Amino acid sequence: MADHRDDAPDAYRELLEQYERLTALGGAQGVLSWDQQVMMPEGGNPARSKQLSVLSGLNHDLMTDDVVADALADLEPADCTDERAAVVREIERQHVRAERVPRDLVEEISQTSSEALQAWEEARENDDFEAFAPYLEELVDLKREYAEHIDPDRDPYAVLFEEYEPYIDLETAERVLGRLREELVPLVEEIQASDADLAAPFEGETFDADAQEAFSRDVLDALGYDWERGRLDTSTHPFTAGNQFDTRITTRFSEDEPLDSMMSTVHEFGHAQYNLGLPREEYGTPLGEARDLTVHESQSRLWENHVGRSTAFWERFAPTLREQFPALADATAGDLYEAANQVYPDNLIRVEADELTYHMHIVLRFEIERDLISGDLDVADVPEVWNEKMDEYLGVRPETDAEGCLQDIHWSHGNFGYFPTYSLGSVLAAQLYAHAAADIDDLDATVADGEFDALREWLGERVHRHGCRYTTPELVEEATGESYTADYFLDYAKSKFGDLYDL
Repeated sequence: MADHRDDAPDAYRELLEQYERLTALGGAQGVLSWDQQVMMPEGGNPARSKQLSVLSGLNHDLMTDDVVADALADLEPADCTDERAAVVREIERQHVRAERVPRDLVEEISQTSSEALQAWEEARENDDFEAFAPYLEELVDLKREYAEHIDPDRDPYAVLFEEYEPYIDLETAERVLGRLREELVPLVEEIQASDADLAAPFEGETFDADAQEAFSRDVLDALGYDWERGRLDTSTHPFTAGNQFDTRITTRFSEDEPLDSMMSTVHEFGHAQYNLGLPREEYGTPLGEARDLTVHESQSRLWENHVGRSTAFWERFAPTLREQFPALADATAGDLYEAANQVYPDNLIRVEADELTYHMHIVLRFEIERDLISGDLDVADVPEVWNEKMDEYLGVRPETDAEGCLQDIHWSHGNFGYFPTYSLGSVLAAQLYAHAAADIDDLDATVADGEFDALREWLGERVHRHGCRYTTPELVEEATGESYTADYFLDYAKSKFGDLYDL
């Protein structure tokens, strides 16, 4: 039994017993959601939407039950060690938010989201935004109502943002995004004006999807993915779902763009490794849960960009890639590194974006969803505003809504406030990797040798094992010895791309 349970007061034990039930129920919801996106037959959605709605209602009932309220009220500060205090802090935060929201609204949001997911998939396939628009309108209204119940006196978008990052405030997120926009746009312009001619070994070739999957599995093997607790599947939109005992990842394959599936797989590995690295003995408590999305995204972006797009990574995997794909027989590790890091401002798709322009994709989505929730933008106007912002930030306009405002799954889930965490996580990834590189002897050499244990163990020790013991700022301090900052990312970006493009 974990130390924080030893000699704990009855109220604390009752609180944990209830939270364990919540965790188990949430896990069942997660598996049903995973199945909906990966395995479920197309006709299964009417039943699945009702199943998920009922489970959401039951989850809400457990969190708002008098057992939780009474246990929280009975606990005295003197009863709480540091670990207990962290558990109480996390459960109380969730309880306070949940008890302000009516159960029927929670169920309605769940059912609408489930129906919207299928509508989004069909709309995306058919390039038909108007078919998805009514669902998006309903979700915007429902999430406004949800935010108003939690705190009617605050910006509703700030309230929703706290669902994904409760400990970095929206003002900080806006400041970081603003700094990225201010400093990366001129860098991208310099790159566009550069005469550098980077290698493009994938260009003009096609790559068998089965061979891509085989390569992805080889990479996951080398990185250390635990297949006894995980699996790889395909889905419309890549994602990761699970816990420390069962974490599943998905990717997708395009025969014209194999780098996308490769980087997507490495990205999702980062998410999975975080989940699988959480303390097993703390499953069912906040100490066994990931620390929200800024930290979660830092793990995926660290593995994708600082490992997967590094020279050392391609030195390790170039022979494997050449063996899998004869079209790359003459590609050197340097060629593959350049291909993985080319900057394409005219790219339309976020998950295919390069490391720099990616953040303009995030800024665009952040600004649109913020205006949707505030009422300053009508759903019907989203496609045109999206295209205008793409033109403004990246100099390109989508020809279809499937390549524009229908490309992401997030709004079909009602996940307004999620997008900023991608950039916040990228910033943290650079900070963490810089400290890992300072602590691990010749980290690049270990990556080039295909030895990833040292990095996995460093992240496990500094981040994963803590679960939700610390708030986000506290965890950053614990891991790096300093406050959260964008300096490392911007210095890294300017140095890396300055060298690549002879700036």
